[in-house]
Amino acid sequence: MNSIFKAFIKCVVIAPLLSSTLLSSQISVAADTMPAVVQTEQALHQQWQALVSQHVKPINHGSSSAVDYAAMQQQRTQLQSYLKQLSSISQTQFDAWDKASQLAFLINAYNAWTVELILTKYPDIESIKDLGGLFSSPWDKSVIPLLGKNRSLNDIEHKLIRGSDRYNDPRIHFAVNCASIGCPALLEEAYTGTKLEQQLDAQTKRFLADTSRNYAKGDTVYLSAIFKWYGDDFTQGFAGADSVETFLLLYPNALQLNAEQQAAAIKQQLDIDFLDYNWSLNAVR
Repeated sequence: MNSIFKAFIKCVVIAPLLSSTLLSSQISVAADTMPAVVQTEQALHQQWQALVSQHVKPINHGSSSAVDYAAMQQQRTQLQSYLKQLSSISQTQFDAWDKASQLAFLINAYNAWTVELILTKYPDIESIKDLGGLFSSPWDKSVIPLLGKNRSLNDIEHKLIRGSDRYNDPRIHFAVNCASIGCPALLEEAYTGTKLEQQLDAQTKRFLADTSRNYAKGDTVYLSAIFKWYGDDFTQGFAGADSVETFLLLYPNALQLNAEQQAAAIKQQLDIDFLDYNWSLNAVR
């Protein structure tokens, strides 16, 4: 009886306890071994996440957004702390990340530094162009310490993102924000590598659905000037697209293309007109 009782205790009492302990240990190990890039990325962009989630407001039925720069000004210390965190990342650290995390980092850096540049003159500013001069551009100011060098907004967008051949994703044009009404919406959350595909897809659809910036009428599609300035980016084979028209066909519902318009786009017979760009500050009104 004694040996039978001992066997019963081992099977019914001790074994489940050991199993539970082992499971808890495995969960703990899984948490401890979460990829470092995810943990670092979440911590790195936490301050930007807090700022944009509080001070970027959806407008025009959600198709765009406006920035509460007065509120951003009150939390400028937090913004500058975030920018210092970005500047602390070395090129070696950056290169060790996956491409999605790299691209999310660069988009956030561009957007956060754009807000910081606006705040240097706010509220006495009506357009980001006011930060430039007759022979200077606000996008060429090399005041951004990033990845070991002083860089400009143009450096981030055109060299690190578009010019690096690492990413080849024209949807970045609907993610980087130039603080203007004509720009695609500034996203109300930080970009992260784990969510980047979903975020870029949503931002693209959001921008194309904004009829103040893009719409189709008859045999003509009226598009934001972004498609004129960066038209070549939409011909590089992203998702099989080799032209602006074939890129638009990836999102027919967002642009509300009917069957005839889609057929014309397939045949490259859809007329394209480009709309004027509104450079007024994207501030809450």
